[in-house]
Order: sequence, then C-alpha cells, then structure tokens
Amino acid sequence: MNYKLPIILDGKPVEKITAFLFHDGGNDDPVALLANANKSFVGSYVLGMGFTFDNTNPEATPIAEMHRLIEQDPRNADRIFPYIGGEEVNSSPTHLHHRYVINFGELKEDEARKYPDLMAIVEEKVRGSRGKHSTAPWWQFERLRGELFKAIAQCDRVLFHANVSSNLAFAFLPTNMIFAAPHNVFSLSTYSAFCNLQSRIHEVWTRFFGSSMKDDLRYTPSDCFETFPFPPDWETNPTPEAAGKTYYEFRADLMVRHNQGLTDTYNRFHNPDELDPAILKLRELHAECDRAVLDAYGWTDIAIDCEFRLDYGDEDPEGTSKRKKPWRYRWPEAVHDEVLARLLKLNQERHQQEVRGHEMAATPGKGQRVKGKGQKVARSTSETPTIPGMEV
Repeated sequence: MNYKLPIILDGKPVEKITAFLFHDGGNDDPVALLANANKSFVGSYVLGMGFTFDNTNPEATPIAEMHRLIEQDPRNADRIFPYIGGEEVNSSPTHLHHRYVINFGELKEDEARKYPDLMAIVEEKVRGSRGKHSTAPWWQFERLRGELFKAIAQCDRVLFHANVSSNLAFAFLPTNMIFAAPHNVFSLSTYSAFCNLQSRIHEVWTRFFGSSMKDDLRYTPSDCFETFPFPPDWETNPTPEAAGKTYYEFRADLMVRHNQGLTDTYNRFHNPDELDPAILKLRELHAECDRAVLDAYGWTDIAIDCEFRLDYGDEDPEGTSKRKKPWRYRWPEAVHDEVLARLLKLNQERHQQEVRGHEMAATPGKGQRVKGKGQKVARSTSETPTIPGMEV
C-alpha cells in the first residue's frame, strides 16, 4: 500500500512547503516588476571630498569660504548645492544637512570655467586625485545620476532611505539638493507612498530579501523595491494617504520635541522597556498604517498585533554583556510568514500579468500584418521595455 505522509510546517499540517519554507507563495525568487521601474535610484557618486564645503572634514573647504565666494560673485551660488547622506538624515531631528557640494553637472570644461572661483577649488583638490579607474572628467561627479534628477524634476520632495541602517526608516527631503551615494532616493512624494514603504508589510519583504551589514539592514532597491508588489491603486488610495500623513507628522514633531533623529527614535520604538506615551502613540500610528496597507491589498483577515521579539538568538543568556539585545517590536512569525507568502504569490501574478500585457502589445492587431519587406507594424517590440524572464 502507498502511504502519503502528512506535511507538517511549524507543527501544523499544510498542503505544501515552498523553497522559502512557507505554506504558499511558490518557489521562485521574486522578479523585478515593470510597474516599479524608474522610481528608485542611488544617489550621486561624487568621488572627491574636494568638491565639498564642510567644516567637519579637513579635505573639504570651510563653509565660511563658500559664503565669501558667493558674496564675491553671486553666480557661484548657481553651482553650489546642499549635500546630504544617510548619517544626517538618520541623526538630525529635522534631517538637516551640514555640507554643500560644487556641482557642474554635465558642463563641458570651457563652460565650467565660467565659474573660476569654484573651478580653482576643484582643480586644486580633485584633479589628479581620483585614480586611474575614474571615468568621469575631473570637474564632474564620477556618477551624477542624471536619470534621478530627470525623474524628480517635477517633484517638490522625494523619499530617502539610507543604504545601511539599523531600522527601516523613510523620510521626505526637498529635491534641491545632492543626495550622496550609495543611499536610496525614490521619486515618490505622497504620504501614501510613505505609508506603504514604512509599513511592516514592506519591512518583512525588505528584511527577507535584502542583505545586511553586521546587524544592520542594507536596503538595495533592486531587491527590496523593484520586486515589491504594491497594493492596487497604492499611489492614489486616500486611506493610506491619511494614515501616512498622520504618522509622518506625529513622528516629525516627536523627533523635534525630543531632539532625536530617526535612529534614536526607532531604537526607543523597539525597546520593550520604553513606555513613554509618545512612543506608545507612535507604535499605535504605525499599526494604523499597517492596517491601511493590508486593507488596500484586501487582506482584512490578517491581524496587526505586535510583540517584542529578538531578531536572533541571545548569545549571552547570563546577561553579562553590555551589548544591547536585538529586540524588535514586530509581528509573530505566523503573521510574518503569511504576509511574505502572499507577497511572493502576488509578485508572480503581477509578473505574469506584465508578460501577457507585453505579448498583447507586441502582437499585431486586426488589419495589421507582420513586418516584412516593405511592410511596417504599428508598434515594434523595441518600444516596449524588456521584462525579466521573457524572451523577446
């Protein structure tokens, strides 16, 4: 007789176990979705602190000299921009920058020399210092990221996330600045976008498919953002918009009142001994964002209750180490796995929809003939972006 052994996962019978050790969601790695293209970017790779005005770096020019040069020739202000990275965003309660950078964009050398004061600084401090592997002209950034500035040209603000951080924490920044590489910039300006990205739905996806540096999260857009299947109509849904606005404004006020940045604020957020009413309120508002996003997916059956759990096993059971335990205020494992399984399944469904849409767009319609000698098709496949996993 043939006996079929029961399939048990976490002590419960299931119909299958996927490669990710979930009860559903498929075995394939998630695929980058066309719907998420051209929304996430890495900041500008300057390669040369000689471009900067910064009172904290001896390789830079003092900020007082910057003010003197602008007063001497106001045109210099046209090529000097605020410059910000992950440390400032995560440590300053208002995400305040403390550096500026000379940016000649894609100007040719003769055009850049119309700003002789600034060119003199760059020529002295940057020219000849980059090494043989540099491919950019010495007066330009190594990577300006023109595609980023093109994408955000119509935005008054963008979402920013540090490349490496202890917590998932997004913040709005104005667009009139240079964002340092390797940090992440998103051409998204709505509170709904913030609500979705800051939610635990996105966090479980990010922590599962992103990489890490020591104990910190490394957010890479290709793994964390481009593959993430957002809810339907996520950019215009009024409920996450309202929840995100309330959460963001409360968090901003909280950081100013306590003079703490994102890192310190979320360290308190995840501390089981923290009972400050303001932090309790922040946890409540975070849960409301989770609820709004889950409902947008139609997943009203998923509970949002959290508990304090260690990110990994306690290596010091006697409690003698001074190292802070990695507590996180998060969902139980069953909820965590259920959400990930549904997101994986949705990623595959969206991918297949995009493949079918691509095939339909590339198929000649009624009255059209396949391109041959002397013939044309109304739309060629070269006009349609390539979709991973599909032959063109």
